[in-house]
Amino acid sequence: MTVDSSPTSAAVAGSPRRPPKAPIGPMKPRGLTIAGVAFRTPYWVFTGAVAVVFLFPLVWTAVASVSPQAGTNQVTGWGFGNYATLADYQAGIWRYLANSAFVSLLTVALTLLISFLGGYAFARFRFPGRNLLFLLTLAILMVPYATLLIPLYVLLNEVGLQNSLVGVALVLTMFQLPFSTFLMRISFEAVPRELDEAAMVDGCSSFSALWRVLVPAVKPGLITVGLFAFLAAWNDFMAPLILINDSERMTLPLAVSNLRGQVQGVVDYGATEAGVVVLALPCIVLFLLLQRHYVRGFMSGALKG
Repeated sequence: MTVDSSPTSAAVAGSPRRPPKAPIGPMKPRGLTIAGVAFRTPYWVFTGAVAVVFLFPLVWTAVASVSPQAGTNQVTGWGFGNYATLADYQAGIWRYLANSAFVSLLTVALTLLISFLGGYAFARFRFPGRNLLFLLTLAILMVPYATLLIPLYVLLNEVGLQNSLVGVALVLTMFQLPFSTFLMRISFEAVPRELDEAAMVDGCSSFSALWRVLVPAVKPGLITVGLFAFLAAWNDFMAPLILINDSERMTLPLAVSNLRGQVQGVVDYGATEAGVVVLALPCIVLFLLLQRHYVRGFMSGALKG
């Protein structure tokens, strides 16, 4: 009887037996069956049609703002004559952009600060009248926006903030707080209490646990609140119209509206379309950059168990 003592035989004898490898062949494409394509085609057609409906006005406005039009600064050829008209209107486009940016950023900062603390208090603390106070906060949403502007005009005039960009930002913050506080409350409630309790057991103070643990956990909600506040403040027309009297303090939407009839009531469509493009660009860029966080912020409390 002979025994094969070669290293190969020993390795084979001492190792578990492996199943033979399956032959490598062409893999079938996944998700490309006729039934799958037929099922998804109506969805693709519908979403494509909706995208075209929403994008067409923006594309048409952008093209029209640089195309030749009678009665505008761009009569012949394609160019940026309408943007030159917008840039030179009264105090200048950069002044109105700065006014709008100041109002929007101040509104975002105030909304984030107040709604963050308010949402944290409503979600984590128990105090008498908590639910009633929260309902009263949400009740502001049921009051028509325009009906409060005249009383607010009188109030701001008494405290010296009428015809002030700070006053406009305060008014816009007030109208953003109900929804923002609601969103921040459900964002905090979606975070398990065990996280901040564990942080405090490890030696963190209440503020340290809030800053180091809860802020990263509710970051999508904060981004959603900030994005909503910015879009509302940047595009708002009614509050600056009622509260601002000085032409140099106008925001960009109000300046574009006044630009429409600057020459004997004749509408300058080219300059108006250029103003719409300038107004829309920051909103589009911000939304595209923050879209992922925006969706997560809305879904933060949806799966709360």
